[in-house]
Amino acid sequence: MPKPFPALYAILDPEFTTLSLNDLAIQLADAGVSLMQLRAKRWPARRVYRQAKELIEILSPRGVRFIVNDRADIAAMVGAAGVHVGQEDLPLEDARKICPTPWWVGVSTHNFDQLREASLTSADYIAVGPIFLTGAKENPDPVVGLEFVRQARAITGKPIVAIGGIMAESAADVFRAGADSVAVIRDLIAAPDPAARARQYMAIAERTRLRRE
Repeated sequence: MPKPFPALYAILDPEFTTLSLNDLAIQLADAGVSLMQLRAKRWPARRVYRQAKELIEILSPRGVRFIVNDRADIAAMVGAAGVHVGQEDLPLEDARKICPTPWWVGVSTHNFDQLREASLTSADYIAVGPIFLTGAKENPDPVVGLEFVRQARAITGKPIVAIGGIMAESAADVFRAGADSVAVIRDLIAAPDPAARARQYMAIAERTRLRRE
């Protein structure tokens, strides 16, 4: 039986933390986070490459699946576990050519047309959002809300990762709507104690999933 999709998808974005990403990754891994992504939209490719290599060295021995945002080439070169692409990035099936199975390729979707299209691809998971208002993107897509998650659950059998403005206070509602995982940036990595906040999210997921099953 396949393992459940990790309930917490930690996004390591240097714009939202004063910690080094290496220190942050160690804290989160030690708290039990098993899925992390490097997201550095403003960094040049060389810097992303170097940081990804360092994170691989830290996270691989700890059993953490490490994903690179946008850059399938960098993910493949550093030996990451996969890549996440958006609607403006490399097309998913082209990213799959660079990161073949068992690498993961995830994709962001913001409406039902994109969701249905993604469901027919080789995507390992589909991100949906923004669920709530978010300040993590300069030009965010329109908020889709919890109802979108509920309807998405009926459309696809692939793991659904909800993203966008999610906080610990709203996470249970997102899981109840049908999300397999919540991707969190600011509320996690900008928290006074990121490890404690991560444990809070995972506890919420465990309680909510038990009630849902």
